[in-house]
Amino acid sequence: MAATSTMSDLGSRLPSFALPDVTTGRTVSDADVGGTTALLVMFICRHCPYVAHVREELARLAVDYANADVAFVAISSNDPETYPEDAPESLAEEARLAGYRFPYLFDETQEVAKAFGAACTPDFFLYGPARELMYRGQLDDSRPRNGIPVTGEHLRAAIDAVIEGREVPPDQRPSVGCSIKWKPGSDD
Repeated sequence: MAATSTMSDLGSRLPSFALPDVTTGRTVSDADVGGTTALLVMFICRHCPYVAHVREELARLAVDYANADVAFVAISSNDPETYPEDAPESLAEEARLAGYRFPYLFDETQEVAKAFGAACTPDFFLYGPARELMYRGQLDDSRPRNGIPVTGEHLRAAIDAVIEGREVPPDQRPSVGCSIKWKPGSDD
């Protein structure tokens, strides 16, 4: 059954994080990622068909905005005990195969996902220059098997607005995807 974003409060501050990058092993923190104008934090994973459906667009976003002051970071918070495809080694392979040009971090304790209020994969959080939440919600209207092309339309409009110093479009719809796979005994 599909889950949706919690739609965190706009204006919320960026939660701090320091997590290992599955491709390099290096710890990456919120202070390390750059993007003084915009920072996009994406909660994704490997096993989810909703993420698989938009994987090429996620890679394309990073390429298309490579010359803009936008930083991208992906985080996987799923329990790899129950979903081995979401273990760090598998995520590193996914990052290589998908051509991700951004850090792909592993949230073993799941505390970072909880701090963000992440609920599903994919789940997107776009922060502005003061690291306040400007957009949360869906990439676009495409879903597996609905026949709508993947364009990134909603997220791209929000990124463009932040880059250009304009108001982010107010029509922000929840992302839809697989629920984050919480560890047994987790409060979520």
